[in-house]
Order: sequence, then C-alpha cells, then structure tokens
Amino acid sequence: MSRDTRGYTRVAILLHWFSALCVLGLLGMGLLMEHGDLAPMRWFQLYQWHKSVGITVLLLTVLRLAWRWGHRPPPHPDGMPARERRAASAAHLTLYGLLVGLPLAGWAVVSLSPFNIPTVLFGQIPWPHLPLSGHVDPAAGEAVMKRVHAYGAWFLGSLVVLHVAAALRHHWVLRDDVLRRMAPVLRGTGDRSLTRSSS
Repeated sequence: MSRDTRGYTRVAILLHWFSALCVLGLLGMGLLMEHGDLAPMRWFQLYQWHKSVGITVLLLTVLRLAWRWGHRPPPHPDGMPARERRAASAAHLTLYGLLVGLPLAGWAVVSLSPFNIPTVLFGQIPWPHLPLSGHVDPAAGEAVMKRVHAYGAWFLGSLVVLHVAAALRHHWVLRDDVLRRMAPVLRGTGDRSLTRSSS
C-alpha cells in the first residue's frame, strides 16, 4: 500500500492542526486567566477570546467527527502490538470526548453565570446561552461545571503531552510513518522504517 493511501486526507490534516493550535491557545489563555496578574478589562477581553476559541473547537470537532465518519483513518503500523493499538484508540476517543465535553462545560458555565454576560464570537457573531437555568440550580450548576471545566482542562493538557510524546516516539524511536502521515512536510523525508529494515 502506498504512503499516500495510508495517510490522512488533506481535510483531516487541516482540521487536526487547526484544532491543535486552538487547543494550545485555549490552554494558554486558561492558565493566564487563572494565574496571571491581569487588569479587569484585559481579563474580560481574554475571557471573550477564550469563549470564542472554545466554541470554534467544538464546531471543528463536530466537523472532524463527521469527516471521519465518511473517511476511514489509515490503519495502525504493521507489527504494532495489540495493547498499543488499544491504548492509541482509547487516547483518541478520550481526546474527542474532551474536545466536545470541555467546550460544552464552558458554555454551561457561561449560561448559568449570574452575571449573564453575552457571548459574541470574535466580537462579531452573537452566540446564545444554553437553556439550563430552568432545569438546574444556577449557582450549584455553575460551581459543578467550573470544576468539570478546570479539571478537564488539566486532563486535556496532560493527554496532549502524551499524544505528542507518542507521535515523537513513533517518528524517532520506532521510525514508522505515524507522524509523517499527519504532517505533510515530513512526507518527503523517506520511509525510515524501510531504510532501517534494509540496513
């Protein structure tokens, strides 16, 4: 099977890297909002950006799942142990769950907040609140969702580090095509696994 047919589609690659940049930006903004010494207006602007990028990640993830439904991802590398295949599948499933669940939790926090601050995506597109106040106690619900969002963000950050480490392990240690098929700029570097096996 050729490397092109084993790789991801251009749409999948674009959605993956755009989502990755957004997630890194969200994690950075979240840390700055929680631990940075920001003026109130600066914090509010960052908060609005955090909401905008968070909703963007939610929409991108829905697109990624829809695209993946109609386009099968490439198979695992030949010879990959079954336990590693299961671990990789579980990690990807967890990542998708967090990329849907965390924006929804953040959206719920905003919707239940007593301040009733409107969400306007990137200062241009009004975004509605979730209709939750009539179904749950706003104060208790907001507190729970804040914890879910905060702990989930730390878990997501840890999983991103693990994801990157696994990709680098495949590229530099196992020398297979796992990273190259999601990173087109590396596809011209040659098939190292074949070079290694023939040496």
